[in-house]
Amino acid sequence: MTGIGRSAAVALLGVTGSRIEVEAHLTSQLPAFSIIGLPDTSLGEARERVRAAAANAGAPLPARRITVNLTPAAIPKRGSAFDLAIAMAVLAGAGVAPRVSERVVYVGELGLDGRLRPVPGVVPMLLAARDAGVDRVVLPTGNAAEARFVRGVEVQPVDSLRAAAIDAGALLPPVEVEPVLAAPVLPERSPVAELADVVGNPVGVRAIIAAAAGGHHALLVGPPGAGKTMLAERLPGLLPDLDDEAALEVAAVRSVAGHGAASWTTRPPWEAPHHSASAVSLIGGGSGTVRPGAVSRATRGVLFLDEAPEFPRAVLDALRQPLESGRITVHRAAGAAQFPARCQVVLAANPCPCGNAGSSRQPCECPPATVRRYLGRMSGPLLDRMDVRVRVPRVTTGLIRGEDGSTPTTEQGRATVEAARTAMRARLEGTGWTRNAEVSGAWLRGPGRAVPGATALLDHALDLGTLTMRGWDRTMRLAWTLADLRGADRPDDRHVRDALALRSAM
Repeated sequence: MTGIGRSAAVALLGVTGSRIEVEAHLTSQLPAFSIIGLPDTSLGEARERVRAAAANAGAPLPARRITVNLTPAAIPKRGSAFDLAIAMAVLAGAGVAPRVSERVVYVGELGLDGRLRPVPGVVPMLLAARDAGVDRVVLPTGNAAEARFVRGVEVQPVDSLRAAAIDAGALLPPVEVEPVLAAPVLPERSPVAELADVVGNPVGVRAIIAAAAGGHHALLVGPPGAGKTMLAERLPGLLPDLDDEAALEVAAVRSVAGHGAASWTTRPPWEAPHHSASAVSLIGGGSGTVRPGAVSRATRGVLFLDEAPEFPRAVLDALRQPLESGRITVHRAAGAAQFPARCQVVLAANPCPCGNAGSSRQPCECPPATVRRYLGRMSGPLLDRMDVRVRVPRVTTGLIRGEDGSTPTTEQGRATVEAARTAMRARLEGTGWTRNAEVSGAWLRGPGRAVPGATALLDHALDLGTLTMRGWDRTMRLAWTLADLRGADRPDDRHVRDALALRSAM
């Protein structure tokens, strides 16, 4: 006597999910339980979890040979999120749960007592299930809060294997159990700071507003205590709320990172890793399951690297590719995992190890070779990707007394940024871009051409070799942002000169 049951699950690689068909074949041979289809170690251990959970759920597995196949077999499967799908396929093959179907995706880890435990990555799993056209998704009660914002797919939370079996037509009496909830995640401390608190630094304020409006990367150079971190912490407050598409992308990354119900947010994320962070923690990776790094967790938000020259050069250079493409690909033997990395990077650096280089009041004690070596940790190609590069001077009493109150508040700055972005979206409609930092060089030299003669200074610098072609493009992107902030139709020579001035720190 044989029986076959089928259910469905989702395998994740990065934030990309693939629908997996789970087949269970039961035969009248010596009792055994095997799982095939490229499972990892934790998935191979599902045999014991499923057997114990089924017994405690009142539907013990039959004493037959059970073979579970996960197809397509070429896709790597990792983790314990396949437990429920395997158990339901076996129960369907045994005739216990007749309504189990491959049109229903089952997600969840089984405890030995039969209760379902929440798993990370539910948001991209639901998106993959929706795109595959499945009827509904059955998942743990502990993941219900995380799943409630995904539209277009029916979600059925259950607290135990028994409840899932009853939902699939099993003739079992319902038993109330205490659901296993996700561990509480501490709320992230995104900086909520007032821009008007910045005094004596109008250039820095103008640079941060321009970076927020156009989505530009920024480098802040100045002595200790000048206010570099203070300026960077004002940037998230100037950014508009995330739209639905951006919020879904952020939630998918945060869900894989294990944020649970806190994955959903309408505010741009903020990441500020310490300078002792490794390349893996910044870019992503890890043994076994590939986890997103800080650059991916900051997608659609801000990645702030304070004391940038203190980071190992290899770590900083690892940012070069994601800054250009907006995505990061982590390669492993089992495959390549892609994560979004469309964040704004803000670097803060002292001008030298002692912090006094260029100061007329306090002499620098660092030898020239030491200064070059210190700043050399930020490579030329990385600095070339920084659209905004400004010096932040130390604030003096004269600057404080001369403050005229013209620094905008965060609310006023955000309104200015939103007005500029509205102009950008209208101009770039149909191109696939929404911000000036995203436009291509071909567009800048074609439909986005500046006022005739406005780029003469840039062209001369390009011919002399003091400006790269990438630098030319990035200067013009910044010039377009300055034009949008001032309500101009196209950049003129004044906007181009101001853009060059905001790139003059290094």
